[in-house]
Amino acid sequence: MGINSNRVSGQETTIMIQTESFPPLEIHRVCLPPNTTIFQRLKHRLSEIFFPDDPLYRFKNQTLLRKFILGLQYLFPIIQWGPTYSLSLLKSDVISGLTIASLAIPQGISYANVANLPPIIGLYSSFVPPLIYTILGSSRHLAVGPVSIASLVMGSMLEETVPHAKDPILYLQLAFTATFFAGLFQASLGILRLGFIIDFLSKATLIGFMAGAAIIVSLQQLKGLLGIVHFTSKMQIIPVMSSVFHHTKEFSWQTIVMGLSFLVFLLVTRHINMRKPKLFWVAAAAPLTSVILSTLLVFFLREHVVNHISTIGHLLQGLNPPSAKMLYFHGPHLDLAIKTGIITGILSLTEGIAVGRTFASLKNYQVDGNKEMLAIGMMNMAGSCSSCYVTSGSFSRPAVNYNAGAQSAVSNIVMAVTVLVTLLFLMPLFKYTPNVVLATIIITAMIGLIDYRNALKLWKVDRLDFLACLCAFFGVLFISVQIGLAIAIGISIFKILLHVTRLNTVVLGNILGTQIYQNLSSYGEAKRIPSFLILGIESPIYFANSNYLQERILRWVRDEEERTKIKKESSNKCLILDMSAVTAIDTSGLVTLIELKKTLEKRSLQLVLVNPAAEVMEKLHRSNILESSFGINGLYLTVGEAVAAVSLSLKSQPQP
Repeated sequence: MGINSNRVSGQETTIMIQTESFPPLEIHRVCLPPNTTIFQRLKHRLSEIFFPDDPLYRFKNQTLLRKFILGLQYLFPIIQWGPTYSLSLLKSDVISGLTIASLAIPQGISYANVANLPPIIGLYSSFVPPLIYTILGSSRHLAVGPVSIASLVMGSMLEETVPHAKDPILYLQLAFTATFFAGLFQASLGILRLGFIIDFLSKATLIGFMAGAAIIVSLQQLKGLLGIVHFTSKMQIIPVMSSVFHHTKEFSWQTIVMGLSFLVFLLVTRHINMRKPKLFWVAAAAPLTSVILSTLLVFFLREHVVNHISTIGHLLQGLNPPSAKMLYFHGPHLDLAIKTGIITGILSLTEGIAVGRTFASLKNYQVDGNKEMLAIGMMNMAGSCSSCYVTSGSFSRPAVNYNAGAQSAVSNIVMAVTVLVTLLFLMPLFKYTPNVVLATIIITAMIGLIDYRNALKLWKVDRLDFLACLCAFFGVLFISVQIGLAIAIGISIFKILLHVTRLNTVVLGNILGTQIYQNLSSYGEAKRIPSFLILGIESPIYFANSNYLQERILRWVRDEEERTKIKKESSNKCLILDMSAVTAIDTSGLVTLIELKKTLEKRSLQLVLVNPAAEVMEKLHRSNILESSFGINGLYLTVGEAVAAVSLSLKSQPQP
């Protein structure tokens, strides 16, 4: 049978190979990738890093006017879907908008309490941002507003340095400023297309972080649930529980009875929603129902409970007042505002994009991550100038929006209009709303963030991910929310570094009767080839892992030598490196290959490379390693061809 040699130069030689151990096999030439200029390679690399979705493909072969229209549609998605909007869609959006408004109003007030902000700020944050998101956002189901995790992190970070009780004005200034920097950071990621930065928070660490944060927030609500007046502002489990046990004399049985009653009611409605998703409206309407019922109850019994059950009190009536002049751009606490803004920005962005993509996949449409970053960033920057704090898409509101039949982002407009009506006309009704009901609403929402099922799945699937989850969880619970988040990010980065610096290598064997070579530990039918050690490298080779790779390969060689001596098999003559999964290599990796070849030659072992990727092949050729170190018998297209060709050369050598 005719066989082409593996010369990279393109020159071909025909050889006949026929051995007793291996069937006739055609050996193919390993080709170089097409020659490209430095500019072309740089352009390709940058486009793959920053433009993997090729956002300009729709502009190709279009007229100037059409390009202008497409550009407007890209910046403002509402221009794209707005002209095709119909009254039939409006009916569904009105119903879903009113439904999420019934959830957003009590949640906005409650989450503002978590962030140690006046309750009215939570309602302001449910009016302006949804309107901006409707214009700029690409998700049809993302209902935006205050979110629990960002509220918790903002409250805990600002409270440690500037307690809101001591200087409420400065605290409010820092909250608005942190919101501005959160929006600036988010919009910058979208404009510069750097969204991959938020991917450093792995799902495993987020599960642990959110569970720990949910427990801390729930424990903080014991102040309202038990009627305690003096309570710690610390966000760790030990000080919180200590504060509870040291203030038992402040317990109010009226508050406890009301709180437990509404907590049971909310948990029952949540359970109904989980068991029967079609009854989603029961859980969606439960928070507002609780607020209305408890407010009426306190109003009619105010003469008896006024000294025992604390209420929200008077709330300002009217539209969002401007807050641009309150932004804090100079002073000793500017670094705190920037740090808080970036951290809350990352968390809210991660939550919002993840939720948006989840519901988009259910309806089979695409959510542009960079558009979402820009939209969320712009609404937070605008919100910071209109008395709003950090907003995004939470886990609860989009779920209600989706189940209520939302068809477009118009449901956000309906929700915002409903909040507007509340701000203009209904604010006096909240005067008698008890704080204990807000605490029960928060506790119920927090329970949904404790994802123990996925935590158990992590234990079954990946123990390292489970460890990362636990570290983030206990870091939040016992140290602080900031340290817990730092631990979560640190573990995520450590895991990446671990995979990069400790690349995987496996021993390959031949599945009898085929030219397939697979991992010996995974395929029991795969067998070793006498005189050959075949290793598969399953990672790019960089400066960070090149030394480890050399040491690990030499260890494989040593172990194989010991194994052949014990089993009295023929000693190894050739080491084959299957580089199919090596997608990249740098200069340190190239040097490692040369040093490895020299080391193996001293052990009378031939080193052969198999099927390097295009980028690796190009660098091998440019570095002149192929010609100077490996020669025409050092590179093959498949493991089977390498085994056949090297076996022939070994047979042709004179025996000692």
